[in-house]
Amino acid sequence: MSFEYVLAIETSCDDTSVAIVRQDGYVVECLAANQDLVHQPFGGVVPEIASRNHTLQILPLVEKVLEKSEFTIDKIDGLAVTSRPGLIGSLLVGVVTAKTLALIHDRPLIGVNHLEAHLLAPFLYDDEFSKPQDLKFPYLALAISGGHTQLYLVHDFGQYEVLGRTVDDAAGEAFDKFAKRLGLSFPGGVQVDRLAKDGDKNKYALPRTMVHEDSYNFSFSGLKSAATRLVDSLSDSERLSERAHLCASFQEAVVESLMYKLNKAAQELSISRVVLTGGVSANSRLREVSEAWAKKNKITLFVPPIRYCTDNAAMVGFAGVQRLIKGESSDQNLSASASSLPSDFKEASR
Repeated sequence: MSFEYVLAIETSCDDTSVAIVRQDGYVVECLAANQDLVHQPFGGVVPEIASRNHTLQILPLVEKVLEKSEFTIDKIDGLAVTSRPGLIGSLLVGVVTAKTLALIHDRPLIGVNHLEAHLLAPFLYDDEFSKPQDLKFPYLALAISGGHTQLYLVHDFGQYEVLGRTVDDAAGEAFDKFAKRLGLSFPGGVQVDRLAKDGDKNKYALPRTMVHEDSYNFSFSGLKSAATRLVDSLSDSERLSERAHLCASFQEAVVESLMYKLNKAAQELSISRVVLTGGVSANSRLREVSEAWAKKNKITLFVPPIRYCTDNAAMVGFAGVQRLIKGESSDQNLSASASSLPSDFKEASR
């Protein structure tokens, strides 16, 4: 069966997203509804509120994507949906919706791992962003978000080796918790990035955890604790006057920790193609440092546009269509899982 176009659904956390994607990675249409305002009073995502809002937004988004793309459901060859990992209530909304559409319209269905989708996001292109040149396997991929910080060796579609991961907090989580400690609004990572532009990144000495350990793993809990002690040692007026410097110093510690392990893997494995993906890859300082690093070390760096770095259905559609083409599919027993399946990724032996 031919799979030229798929309709994809993403509801792994608090962003509801629907897209139509062509099998070569061309994004016909991708729309999203975020919930930042409803979660802002709580300083973080409230799972029950997130799932409830997904139920309100998902079907109108499906209808709007079809309308804007001038597609009918008859032109859709299959459906892809994020089924893992993520907030279980949020995932269930997307999975049940996709299963229902697949059943009603008699279309093949595939459940997609959210992290796999991020790893393949650099293949996406649209009318405003050209198809990536020279992106081929194998490549290193650093996936960094609020819930995940992992380093992969991507061998091929469906063949992913986990080289390293965070042993505690994810980088995005550390950004958000630090921002909350400073009294910044949610989502915190964006606020830290904005304020850091006016700060001195060398003003405060903060730890770069695990950089001297012989592994590709990350750790951000020590940095978070040190930053918390620093903020708590300041008066209210000092926190306000030093806010930009605090943000710049914290951000620099996160970026240097990420880049140290990325560089270590690239050099030791002799890999010249590198991908940054996930919500934190939208950070302007990380992009600046990684681009300079890539140029210096003759690395070909691929970073998707910000709209494809954050959670989006387009990347889910591309990952899904690759699996559908290979003959894989999910049946009506497809369920949501808060964790990846053991078969999704191979653990590195080192």
